[in-house]
Amino acid sequence: MAKTDAQFVKEIADINTDFPQWYTDVVLKTQLVDYGPVKGTMVIRPYGYAVWELIRDELDKRFKATGHVNAYFPLFIPYSLLVKETEHVEGFAPEVALVTHVGKEELPEPLVVRPTSETIICDMYSKWVQSYRDLPLLINQWANVVRWEKTTRPFLRTSEFLWQEGHTLHATREEAEEETLKMLGVYEEFMKNVLAIPVLTGRKTEKEKFAGAIATYTMEAMMLDGKSLQSGTSHFFGQNFSKAYDIKFLDKDGTLKHPYQTSWGTSTRLMGALIMAHGDQRGLALPPMVAPTQVVIIPIAAHKGGVIEKAEQVYNALKDAGVRVKLDTSEQSAGWKFNEYEMKGVPIRLEIGPRDIENGICMLSRRDTLEKVSADLSGIVSAVQLLLKDIQTNMYNKALAFRDSHIVEVHNLKELGDAVNNNCFAKAMWCEDVECEMKIKEKYSATSRCMPFDQTPFDDKCVTGCGKKVTKVVYFAKAY
Repeated sequence: MAKTDAQFVKEIADINTDFPQWYTDVVLKTQLVDYGPVKGTMVIRPYGYAVWELIRDELDKRFKATGHVNAYFPLFIPYSLLVKETEHVEGFAPEVALVTHVGKEELPEPLVVRPTSETIICDMYSKWVQSYRDLPLLINQWANVVRWEKTTRPFLRTSEFLWQEGHTLHATREEAEEETLKMLGVYEEFMKNVLAIPVLTGRKTEKEKFAGAIATYTMEAMMLDGKSLQSGTSHFFGQNFSKAYDIKFLDKDGTLKHPYQTSWGTSTRLMGALIMAHGDQRGLALPPMVAPTQVVIIPIAAHKGGVIEKAEQVYNALKDAGVRVKLDTSEQSAGWKFNEYEMKGVPIRLEIGPRDIENGICMLSRRDTLEKVSADLSGIVSAVQLLLKDIQTNMYNKALAFRDSHIVEVHNLKELGDAVNNNCFAKAMWCEDVECEMKIKEKYSATSRCMPFDQTPFDDKCVTGCGKKVTKVVYFAKAY
């Protein structure tokens, strides 16, 4: 075993034999997060927050390009607002944190610490919307939310996390349904072109949909252990919330109507998706689009004349070209630096030493394949830019090939069980009976992830063998 491999194995659990511990080791040792003092909370460290900022900025650009604007709503919600929508409050009741006292004084009404913001946003919308001229109302919020999870893991499930939540109002059902699917498409494009993660999109079953929604659409990403990670959702609420919160507008025909509503969101869960879709035994592997450092320059034999000077020239050229680049002139050994930046997932390591300078070249080592190539210093900017694009594309194609090779069409319960127990998604035919859905969950700890938009049948019977008429194609998988 090579020395560098031995050091990695020592630091990070084996990805193939203990995936959960590997994940924990990676998020802690790469300094993405640390555990907060309150159980179930996390501190997002600077390196992790830099990744989140890039994710946030890329999403925010897309939201604004589709006509949405940002606003901010309070963290505290009167309990009476939450209970106006019965189905919604029942869905969140077990996770809701309440503030009942200020000092020793009991509050006249408990305050909910926001688990999601439909209720308070709807209350404000009821004041802001009067006429059809006020519609559509296209607002997004970047915020933190609190859901008191029983079992927690950094980024995947924490008691407090960061997210965005879009909340829109429309005059007609058709406009709202179009918005719901449009934003799902925005998410899907972002996952592919920014995070380099392929997703399966479709509609959630009635059992799995968001509390208070008429329809929930989801994108499901496959992790390297074959489990599904719900990476974003878009909900069509119809008039459920607008009726509960008395939101009305005077339409063109002179009648008062309730608008139609949507909601859509993603969260710091995407950080978990990045780790578990692209990581390996060495640690993180970050797509260039969201890597805080896209290129790290490592001077070799830095004590020799001209090395640092040339490294600085390369650094400045890349920086001026808009590349996120770091020059590491610390006293750590080159081997330590190689390990450190591979573990942190930096896409390109650029090595430059005395002999390289004599030959007018440098060495580029790519994180995704661990291959090393030489590049002319005279054209280093274009070489790096092309390589970053190639890494981004290759990471997506690699993740897509992995996903597609781990989807199995199944025709009975045994085949379904074999699929999900062998780290695959099971593509099945289903009768839409919740009893059959629950039977699969109880027997194999697998849940329905989504009903894809392509509903071309491939069997004429329900995967459970219940004998009922088959109606839907659905993906089942174990999930986070």
